[in-house]
Amino acid sequence: MALTMRDAAILAFRPSRRRHDRPVRPGPAGEHVMQDRHDTAQRAQQFYRNQVTDELTPAMREFIERMTMAFVATSDSSGECDCTFRAGPAGFIRVLDDRTVAYPEYRGNGVMASMGNILRNPHVAILLIDFTQDLIGLHVNGSATVVTAERMAELGLAGDEDESAGRRPVQWVLVRVIEAYVHCSKRIPKLVPQSRVGHFGAGNPRHKGNDYFGVTASRTARAEPVPAEPVPAEPVPAEPAPVC
Repeated sequence: MALTMRDAAILAFRPSRRRHDRPVRPGPAGEHVMQDRHDTAQRAQQFYRNQVTDELTPAMREFIERMTMAFVATSDSSGECDCTFRAGPAGFIRVLDDRTVAYPEYRGNGVMASMGNILRNPHVAILLIDFTQDLIGLHVNGSATVVTAERMAELGLAGDEDESAGRRPVQWVLVRVIEAYVHCSKRIPKLVPQSRVGHFGAGNPRHKGNDYFGVTASRTARAEPVPAEPVPAEPVPAEPAPVC
């Protein structure tokens, strides 16, 4: 029986299945290359099978809600990366449901690097580490959206009106969880929390962190002209004494 054009189109776009086809290997191609090179493919697949999930478990939710810091990695549309530090009181990262978390963006240096990257590339990676109690970490990777003020209010995430301007969220970032997995405790140092004594407003700009690494100072030094060393004047020969 002759095939119609419709039948041919269906066959052309129907995925081919063969009995010897193997299931798709988890992880990106670059990981596969390195796993094959170092003979860790079996161990990696076991990790994916046993530890990687596309939704937050109850233990993960509890862990996130007691964390006071996180590292957030983003990249722009060209792949240029940025990793930043975020901190706040326990629960500053909100768990909205098993597949959604949100974290606040406070007023900072005005660069808006993370949020700017998210506007061009929504992929975000969050690493939370418990340095003080269980010495364990959690990776949360997902797709992020910068939340408007109106949406913040709808989600009940608007900042407290009594908060100072520096501690009131400017915006929030909503992250839809794609994968979450453990970061093993090996080599995580144990830290002892101490009260933080702030130096804000102090006369020394290094206390505030504005130029801790001396970038401004070094540029200023390069821009200032170096005073030339004085050239010693040549001795003036003495006039001969008059002859009487």
